[in-house]
Amino acid sequence: MLVLASNSPRRKELLGLSGWEFNVRPTDVDESLFPAEAAKEYVLRLAQSKARACAASLPEKAVILAADTAVVVDGDILGKPRTEREAGEMLRRLRGRTHQVATGLAVLRSSDGKLATDVCITDVPMRAYSRKEIEAYVASRDPLDKAGAYAIQHPGFHPVKKLRGCYASVMGLPLCHLVRTLRVLEVAPRADVPANCQAALHYHCPISSGVLRGEALG
Repeated sequence: MLVLASNSPRRKELLGLSGWEFNVRPTDVDESLFPAEAAKEYVLRLAQSKARACAASLPEKAVILAADTAVVVDGDILGKPRTEREAGEMLRRLRGRTHQVATGLAVLRSSDGKLATDVCITDVPMRAYSRKEIEAYVASRDPLDKAGAYAIQHPGFHPVKKLRGCYASVMGLPLCHLVRTLRVLEVAPRADVPANCQAALHYHCPISSGVLRGEALG
């Protein structure tokens, strides 16, 4: 049994493209940042913590998938905005600049405790959206449950200028990285994951083949 340790609708949507059947078991962990902790280490630590917390709550044996995503600009990790004002500040800070999105993956086989991890770091160039666009997007309240205060896939806001990395990772679940991570636990995909992902997201991914070959790509 595959279990997704997340209640994120975006991660559920993306995992549904894989062909795997899965259950959802959200879990909460302390997401406080350690002093001087880099984004890569931060998202991997939280993903592992979520996977282990989920395993401890499951009565049955399962393969547990957990993920964590962080938006990074000027070395600072931007979490989810607590208020509309904070959301506007984040969006103004990101406007017209390139930042990074780091998504860590942890897959835990509870029967023997075997753990496999991976991380995807993607450069995200934001367009120079206007003040009025920021105000309208913030008023929609969509930014309030998003790291960095935006959703790359939002149909009205379209915050990103042109992406050259993993679109799914910016949404919260890099599927090709997940496929190669699950291979470590001898779990094979049940669908053409890259094709399904690109068709669903209307995005031609320039790195999917390299990721599946094991290359260290975004």
